[in-house]
Amino acid sequence: MAGPRMRVGVFGGTFDPVHLAHLILAEQCREQARLDQVLFVPAAVPPHKQHRAVTPFGQRVEMLSLAIAGNPVFRIDELEKDRPGPSYTVDTLTQLHAARPDDELFFILGTDSLRDLPTWYQPRRILELAGLVIHEREGFPPIPEKDLREALELGSEFPLRMQNIQAPLIAVSSQDIRKRIGEGHSVRYMIPRAVEAYIAEKGLYR
Repeated sequence: MAGPRMRVGVFGGTFDPVHLAHLILAEQCREQARLDQVLFVPAAVPPHKQHRAVTPFGQRVEMLSLAIAGNPVFRIDELEKDRPGPSYTVDTLTQLHAARPDDELFFILGTDSLRDLPTWYQPRRILELAGLVIHEREGFPPIPEKDLREALELGSEFPLRMQNIQAPLIAVSSQDIRKRIGEGHSVRYMIPRAVEAYIAEKGLYR
């Protein structure tokens, strides 16, 4: 017998490394979008980062595990681990939908990514599979639903589900953290302490 229908947030990213802004955003999405669960889905080969060295998948998962320990609502799904080629969002959502057909999926993304959505692989199918939970990124104001429909050529009959949430605009990025560690600067309070210790133990980003 199937369990109750769950509202599941899908939070994809490289998480190289996961930092506090990721966790704060996930929690605000959980609360404001009334999500029963937030799935962190680390990308194996992000399409836009194929020409940059990425920390091995297993180590990024281990850092995520340390970061979300103690929060039963936050989970990690490693479904992209063994997928060949680039990790496209539509493939991930298709696989998640097949694995949990009774749940309602919500894809978490920033207003910067939302502007690029029309150029993504199969954007219409993405919107058929999941609603959107949108957080504002600095310099990228929210996009009205009407404008998104026009950009994606969606008729008024298309059941577009989108919700804007408010989260603190914290200017912390994985790229900046990697750079700071590489230069020997402190990243205390930018990443969870357990993740900081793991990075030091493994000698990452040096």
